[in-house]
Amino acid sequence: MHELDPDALRRVCAPDALGFASTEEVEPVDGTVGQARANEAIAFGLDAQVAGYNIFATGPVGVGKRTSLEAYLHEHARTRPAPGDSVYLHNFRKPRHPIAVLLASGEGHRLAADMRRFLQDSRRELTAAFESDTYTRRQREVTEPIECEQQAAMAKLREQAQAGSIAVEFTPTGVITVPLRGGQPMTPAEFAQLPEPVRARYQATLEELGPRTQAFLTEMRALQREARERLRALEREVALFAVGHLIDELKERYTDSAKVAEWLDAVAEDVTENRGQFQAPDRDGEAELPSPLLQAIAAGAEQTLGRYEVNVFVAHEADGRAPVVFETNPTYPNLFGRIEHHGVLGGGFVTDHRMLRPGAVHRANGGYLMLPAAEVLAQPLVWLKLKEVLRSGQVRLENLADQYALFPTATLTPEPINLDLKVVLVGSQLLYGLAYMLDEDVRKLFRVKAEFDWRLPWDEDGARGYAAFLSAQTRRAGLRHFDAGAVARVVEHGARLAEDREWLSTRFVEIAGIAAEASHWALKGGSELVGAEHVERAIEQKVRRSDMIEQRLLEMVAEGTLLLDFDGRRVGQVNGLSVIDLGDYAFGRPVRITASAGPGRGALVSIERETELSGHVHDKGFLILSGYLRERYGGERRIALHANLTFEQSYEQIEGDSAASAELYALVSELAEAPLRQDIAVTGSVNQHGELQAIGGVNEKIEGFHRTCKLRKLTGRQGVIIPESNVRHLMLSHEVVDSVRSGRFHVWSARTVDEGIEHLTGIPAGERGADGSFPEGTLHAGVEERLERWARLAEEERPTYED
Repeated sequence: MHELDPDALRRVCAPDALGFASTEEVEPVDGTVGQARANEAIAFGLDAQVAGYNIFATGPVGVGKRTSLEAYLHEHARTRPAPGDSVYLHNFRKPRHPIAVLLASGEGHRLAADMRRFLQDSRRELTAAFESDTYTRRQREVTEPIECEQQAAMAKLREQAQAGSIAVEFTPTGVITVPLRGGQPMTPAEFAQLPEPVRARYQATLEELGPRTQAFLTEMRALQREARERLRALEREVALFAVGHLIDELKERYTDSAKVAEWLDAVAEDVTENRGQFQAPDRDGEAELPSPLLQAIAAGAEQTLGRYEVNVFVAHEADGRAPVVFETNPTYPNLFGRIEHHGVLGGGFVTDHRMLRPGAVHRANGGYLMLPAAEVLAQPLVWLKLKEVLRSGQVRLENLADQYALFPTATLTPEPINLDLKVVLVGSQLLYGLAYMLDEDVRKLFRVKAEFDWRLPWDEDGARGYAAFLSAQTRRAGLRHFDAGAVARVVEHGARLAEDREWLSTRFVEIAGIAAEASHWALKGGSELVGAEHVERAIEQKVRRSDMIEQRLLEMVAEGTLLLDFDGRRVGQVNGLSVIDLGDYAFGRPVRITASAGPGRGALVSIERETELSGHVHDKGFLILSGYLRERYGGERRIALHANLTFEQSYEQIEGDSAASAELYALVSELAEAPLRQDIAVTGSVNQHGELQAIGGVNEKIEGFHRTCKLRKLTGRQGVIIPESNVRHLMLSHEVVDSVRSGRFHVWSARTVDEGIEHLTGIPAGERGADGSFPEGTLHAGVEERLERWARLAEEERPTYED
């Protein structure tokens, strides 16, 4: 065991070694720094054009996953052209199944505009065609021959009837026959006064005329039907002539799309069949109708003509690039689109192809879609639908509610759209591991794992990377530039966040926050550049905003509410070190650990474990103590002791194994009856062979004990013992380093429990000799002697049984 020099407590970044005066001279970085492994995986995943090679990016919060992915996606998108426009068209043959059409980029809005003009031009052309003299003339040419035939047939029937003194009248309700006398029609009364033979003669004439009348009516109906068919044919011919050239012009513009050409043919056919819908309404007649009825008529007309409109589902610029879409709220409709409805007069809801709305999957088609994995898995059915889309390579537009409706309603079933999409999920390592284990589709659909590291090497490249990030941050957020000293202080803070002298943290969200606050203090101080003092103040103020609980605990120590000793020696009592993590702030605090022991049956009891105030890791560390005792003192005999260990005045959950060495020191002190120094705090994990192992939060623990000692005044004897393997993790505050440099505080490192216990007691630990015993006067000899005495007591108390 040896005491650490002040230079070993904190690594310093020399501003002169950075090679610039301020970040204004440094080229800003596009993306993140020090993620070579993740960047290689992302590049491979984006280049792989095989199905299933989507990307699942994992890593801690704040390491720049989204920033790095965003930069890569936009860079990759520049190498790919914009995908085509997706439009939905009315299906004239199957109205409930709108047609999906893919057009060239920029053609979607063009087609929509062309169809709007087509409707205007068609109304004008059709109105002019059907109001022209030519149409009137051709209409007469169609109807006059038929009318002549009708007149001839009527004249022939009249002539036949008149020969029998019967008059024939043609009315809208049919043919009426009237008897004549002297060429004049008789009334029913006059007809009744006629002699019976005369009436019989009239009746015979009427009966003879009946079949002729029926034949005449049949002939008239056939002529009328022929007239209607000829007029409809004429109307179709005129309508087709009026709009045909408009359709032909559109088909010439969209020769590349066979589906559009086929649809335009259907439009032409539908227009000719429904040409009356294009005629201008009679405004005089409308003015006499009630207002609700006028609204219903207008809505009906709009709905009818709406079938010719184009729903530009997704559009892109003709000279654009592949889309990059970030959907932060991946609900079912936000991702996969929806079918909207609107109310109609009188109640009810209707929909058509114009009310189909795209989701993020549609907008990202032909490009890249980035989603937060946790939100995707939390939304109902979103994960199942996403897997279906990626497996099938198609996305079908459907409403989620329709799948759960008790009585399904009639709605649309649009044609699916083919997908060419790269999906990137962003989540934690834990979430990826769970998804990978529980869902086999993850390994099929997300074969590329991009794992972001939480640290990067502290070398020349790492420091320059920090400078490049700060340079980008100052430009992006409008901050003041950092001088070399400020950058060096940020680099040191990065090593503190990484908890390692050889590494820098990649939690750039924290670095960005410090940069913004340091710039604020530089602005308040009227400085043109951010200096090291501004960075230092930003760090201090950040701590100040979060350390209230720490200050309250320090007050409790100062007033004696929390019992701690900082001088003298005590048997079975030692100052351990713990870390309280508040999320945004973590701090160390000393805690008194005590042990008591006596004869027993080999029971080693943790009061925290028995009261369920400890976690699994702490329990594991405690159980290792039993292995140490058996390995060190057990040999071939039973250890006859009963010992209790506890954290005094600790009422919260305890987790971690960093107190294992402190518990062992207290237990050995109790067994050897050797007092421990109370001005030294200890931390460290331990294995069954008594070797000290590294622990986390070493900087916070040392600083916490230093602050606590400072309350009672630093005596120059106080200090902390840490595992040797934790020395590389030291990035202590300047205050602690200054105290060590002036000799008012000490930091020792130890490799084994024996080294630590010797320093705490001033007594040699002792090594077992060739005869199997420890040297007299050593700690282990004292422990073994006491355990042997308890073992003899246990043997004496054991009952014997005689035959």
